[in-house]
Amino acid sequence: MVENQAGNPIGWERREQPPFLYRRFQFDGYAQTRVFLEGLAEISKELGCYPDSSFGTTYVNVTIRPRDGERLTEQDAVFAARVTTLFEAPGQA
Repeated sequence: MVENQAGNPIGWERREQPPFLYRRFQFDGYAQTRVFLEGLAEISKELGCYPDSSFGTTYVNVTIRPRDGERLTEQDAVFAARVTTLFEAPGQA
């Protein structure tokens, strides 16, 4: 998993009060947005992590909150990294 110097997955904003990871993903059109949303659903099922998300025609906002309500874990960071990999897949971004 690729992280920045603060230990956050690259491209994700981390907050501590309350704790969460957040990232906005931008797309050229709805077709790309839809493919990303479908991939996000698959990753969520696979890893058992269901983030808060909102979307429009050309964007998806993803917020990962702690599973225990108190602190982010390595599992949350792994999920964020997988979502980033989905976004960076050829033909996606």
